[in-house]
Amino acid sequence: MAKKRPQTKAKRPQIADGEVPVVGAREPCPCGSGRRYKACHGRAAAQAVTELVQRPFEGLPGECDWVALRELVPAATAELTLKGGLPEGVPSVTLATVLPMAWPALRRDDGSVLLGLQNDTASGDISRDLADTLQQALAAQPGTPVQGRRAPADGPRLQDLLDPEGAFEPVVHPGFEFWVPDAENATAEVTASLERANAAAIPTVKLTGVDSAYWCETPEKNHLRWVMPHPEEQLLDALARLHAAGASSLGEGTRLVGSFRAHGLTVPVWDLPSGVGAEDVEKPAAEFAERLAGALATDAPLTPDERRARGGLTNRQVTLS
Repeated sequence: MAKKRPQTKAKRPQIADGEVPVVGAREPCPCGSGRRYKACHGRAAAQAVTELVQRPFEGLPGECDWVALRELVPAATAELTLKGGLPEGVPSVTLATVLPMAWPALRRDDGSVLLGLQNDTASGDISRDLADTLQQALAAQPGTPVQGRRAPADGPRLQDLLDPEGAFEPVVHPGFEFWVPDAENATAEVTASLERANAAAIPTVKLTGVDSAYWCETPEKNHLRWVMPHPEEQLLDALARLHAAGASSLGEGTRLVGSFRAHGLTVPVWDLPSGVGAEDVEKPAAEFAERLAGALATDAPLTPDERRARGGLTNRQVTLS
């Protein structure tokens, strides 16, 4: 019996990584490797889309306030400044905590754009998802809401679209009347929607004397939630020093109870008596900021009491994102 001649497969031309087009996950990879796309170049693309970015707002003006509006504040807006200015026909771009019907974005009848911040995102990079939604809104027809989608893995981020020198000044609203230009003449359906949203919103006020601190009112007690830019370990050490020294409160009846972790930043939280309003904590918060600055500048080892205080604060941390 004659021996079978060994078969050889012609090599398919290889494509450079940067030139590989996107195809279906189970289709052969266009690079010519013979493997399915999901097991070849699709793997890197999927990882780029799903990999969690710990600090998605890092580098943006007002990073701490971005975090607060994303996680803590019910109703607020902030004007956004684009690199190179606004496109023709777009009079303004406004960030909003929430939009009607949970729309990711809306191009209003006058051409202005509202970008929703508290929506679910398709990838692990909130900044890239929001940038993609913003680009869709800028190109949408006036009077059109924008639907969410998976942003391209190589698409721009907010840091690429927004002016790094632009101011970021949140305005906290008592309700969601900013959804409609003329709330008094809104339809019955819109009015009912506004009433439901307003009823669910927790009264919130942004302090004016310190950065990124937000007072809120709840039925049993009030709170101050203060988003801080300092590295977590350094901040916890400083808070522990003040806590052990009895200097972590904001006045009589107030107490530092723990902190949130949100988008790479730490948010200390104080319980306040129900009678303590936002204006009542302005001065104590400014005084605390001075004490905290001193504690942050200290690099001496923690004392036993300070270590115990730090352990208590660490045990009362809650991760929001």
